[in-house]
Amino acid sequence: MPKMKAVAKTKPAPGAEIIDIDIPTPGPDEVLVKVLATSICGTDLHIFEWNEWAQNRIKRMPQVMGHELCGEIVELGNNAENLKKGDIISAETHIACGHCFLCHTGNAHICINGRIFGVDVNGVFAEYAVVPASNAWVLDKRIPKDHASVMEPLGNAVHTVLAGEISGNNVLITGCGPIGLMSIAVSRICGATRIFATEINDFRINLAKKVGADSVLNPKKDRVMNSILKDTDGLGVDVVLEMSGNPTAIREAFSVLRPGGRYSILGIPNKPMEIDLGKDIVFKYVTVQGINGRLMFSTWHKTTRFLSSGRLDLEPIISHRFPLIEFEKGMELMSSGNCGKILLYP
Repeated sequence: MPKMKAVAKTKPAPGAEIIDIDIPTPGPDEVLVKVLATSICGTDLHIFEWNEWAQNRIKRMPQVMGHELCGEIVELGNNAENLKKGDIISAETHIACGHCFLCHTGNAHICINGRIFGVDVNGVFAEYAVVPASNAWVLDKRIPKDHASVMEPLGNAVHTVLAGEISGNNVLITGCGPIGLMSIAVSRICGATRIFATEINDFRINLAKKVGADSVLNPKKDRVMNSILKDTDGLGVDVVLEMSGNPTAIREAFSVLRPGGRYSILGIPNKPMEIDLGKDIVFKYVTVQGINGRLMFSTWHKTTRFLSSGRLDLEPIISHRFPLIEFEKGMELMSSGNCGKILLYP
């Protein structure tokens, strides 16, 4: 059986290893993909560092990590339709069952039985990966392969930004990690009037300015609430897009969100936290939304159009590139925060 190299979690402890494993064989409803580029997500860092979430979620080892990719289809299962060898694809990483209540009602992105590449099934930090044919997203040829490899996290940003009205609105984005940076760029091309962002890492503060933020505030140095209220004539922003997962940032953003505003949350705190429901939500008539993944597949259509139009440039957000075998360098950078999006090449 031909072998390939892959990055895998092999033991219940911090770290991961390059291992040699069999090249997988696609099932009837799957395709085999030669991975051209893949990118590191915060989820991968959690698994690498073996935090509490990873310890509770990862059930098998070795577990090939990674879920963001661009690749070429090299083999098709017998039932794979509307695909062909040579197609360049990205992939939706939530594997939906297709038969539960949520799948049947247009909410496959929160499928009750959903699985995720690199978490529940083998992932894409490898030379080859198996992908369900229904998850393969054939790419517009105008989209560069590097940009295609980050379409999945970009879809998170697109979903969050477009979960409500954005054009003509003042927006606060809390946290300028890769998806926060993408949210700034998407908000800009979608017509946000003024974009505020908060971030404590100098590297990411500079990236936020490059991709379109009008004002980037450091909570450790700046009076965030005073600055935003001053620049919005005391009203506050119309929209908050929460990307940090930081409990303090989450709470304080309510104080600069205008009454009747929208608060869309993608960031996930490490532990349960408290907010004042009466003061911050009920009496302010605020709409709070939890965002999970990408709408399947309307978000993918919008993301494709943004990229193929040439109006959305991801290049400033892609800060580092490494061979797959140097994945640990990428993990170290992710842990430091001194990076944007990091790409790996098998």
